[in-house]
Amino acid sequence: MTSVVRGRVEKELSPECREFLYMETTPTGLDHDSLRFICQRYNKKPRYVTLYNIVDRIPVYSAYTFKRSEGEKCVDVPWMYEPQLSTSSDTDEMQPFPRGYMHMNFEDAQAVLDDYTNAIFYERGTLNPDEHQDEPDDKASTYTLTNVVPVVPDVNNRVWNKQEHIIRKRLNNYCLGTAYIITGITTSGKMIRRENMNRIAVPTYLWSAYCCVDYDRNTPYIERYKFPSFAHYGLNEEENNEVVEVSVQKLEEFLKKTTFVDQNFKIFVGDCVPAASSKTV
Repeated sequence: MTSVVRGRVEKELSPECREFLYMETTPTGLDHDSLRFICQRYNKKPRYVTLYNIVDRIPVYSAYTFKRSEGEKCVDVPWMYEPQLSTSSDTDEMQPFPRGYMHMNFEDAQAVLDDYTNAIFYERGTLNPDEHQDEPDDKASTYTLTNVVPVVPDVNNRVWNKQEHIIRKRLNNYCLGTAYIITGITTSGKMIRRENMNRIAVPTYLWSAYCCVDYDRNTPYIERYKFPSFAHYGLNEEENNEVVEVSVQKLEEFLKKTTFVDQNFKIFVGDCVPAASSKTV
């Protein structure tokens, strides 16, 4: 007798959430027993995809489609968690943390608010930022701890935030079709501890890459060479943390040297180069 498990936490990604990925394909070369795909659902709709590490209790990456916007911040949205990561639940959507909740119900496999309360050297940084979304529900859906990593304040508020603005303006102005973005992290063993236990891994680097094959061919050269794809990364430290912009291939080579990806690691299938259309006679 088989049982049907509701929920959107999976080892393999369901078709309805593949729309947030270029060619509906996840990055290759990222395989580990502790990783789970989360189809991030909010208000009855899938919003983006997260690959989550249930041991480190942080996302490895979030993958989303960019929405043109003026970059407004979302206000009055409570921080949420993913019920399906560690408990059986009647819902397959992210939920606000309940008041007076019992931690042990779900803290084994994911971060909770208390993990960040005393982590005074870090802030909550979202991999899929609300300013890259437009609709209120899409913005609100970014406020789940399964989309959050610990980021040092200078990086969160100045360095990385500035780069998110740059990418938003670039894609607003020159991307004519859908832009697919994947933003992730590397780790090297540093952990945030609570009650003498390792709780959350601290990223060493933040990285991000976008793919937009339908772009304005009249874009000024200073921006045009950054299409159809480009990438950047930065150190999650108070010093030497300026963002480095590179090609996606250079980012992949960098990540192969600095994190646990396989040598076949690829962020976008076919390097975000659309196959030439073939005509049959």
